[in-house]
Amino acid sequence: MPQHTKTGPVSVDITSQPMSSALRLVLLSAALAILAPAGAQRKFEQSKTMGFSFGTGYYLGELNPTGHFQGRLQPGFGGFMRFNMTRRFGVRAAVNQTRLLYYDADAQDPWIANRNLHFRNAITEGSVVAEFNYSRYQIGNTKDRFTGYLFAGLSLYSHMPQAEIDGIWYDLQPLGTEGQGTSAGGDRYATTGFAVPFGFGFKWNLGHFSALNIEWGMRRTWSDHIDDVAGYYASLAVLEEEAGPLSELLSEERIEAEGDLEDPVGQMRGYNGLDDRFAVVQVSLTFRIDKSPSTCWD
Repeated sequence: MPQHTKTGPVSVDITSQPMSSALRLVLLSAALAILAPAGAQRKFEQSKTMGFSFGTGYYLGELNPTGHFQGRLQPGFGGFMRFNMTRRFGVRAAVNQTRLLYYDADAQDPWIANRNLHFRNAITEGSVVAEFNYSRYQIGNTKDRFTGYLFAGLSLYSHMPQAEIDGIWYDLQPLGTEGQGTSAGGDRYATTGFAVPFGFGFKWNLGHFSALNIEWGMRRTWSDHIDDVAGYYASLAVLEEEAGPLSELLSEERIEAEGDLEDPVGQMRGYNGLDDRFAVVQVSLTFRIDKSPSTCWD
């Protein structure tokens, strides 16, 4: 006879699968509930602004070794775009022109005054910098109306120092006033270069769409020729013969010669190896250019 194996009833948990799906649904909903406000908050904090800047600039170099805000200050201007990724951090792209005008005759140091050189230079600069606000800030936000900030980045600039004779200004780099391009010296220096801009400023809201910025920033360059003065005097005879009389005239303009030598070749003209720096001081009007800011701030 066939044998039948008696088995007990099979137990099936009919709630396990639905409960597992429900648990996943609850966890997913919780994650979305957490992430959605964070994403919305980041989007709320983001904004785009543009602005226009006016101010002045000065430099530190052979004609002004240590004096901040010294020289015959000239007007400067610029424009920028800023992308604020949060209320504390943003990135700014800018274009500026900084004008410099310096005369040895204005110096307190008698050696510099006796050297009697001068120059002007209009420096055009494009930069990208990162900004970090001391406190939360947003244009139009009635709670975050003011902040200080720091910035640093990288810039590319072009320049051409000039000097004047009888009311006419001449480009100095092609003249090789320290013997560049002649048998007395090396190659002519570059008129473009990279710099590291860094500094600080303050931002104030003026309304829902505008703000006022005040900023000071230094540019650390790797050029010693913003002022065309770097090392030593070249032979005046070589300059006159190979570069022309204009190069000779603009190379050596001392009031009194040092020693009995008529040709100052080899004597100090500048501070060889000390790179020039220039600073920009600006007041800017900033305008929000993306969507209208909400009046229901968090």
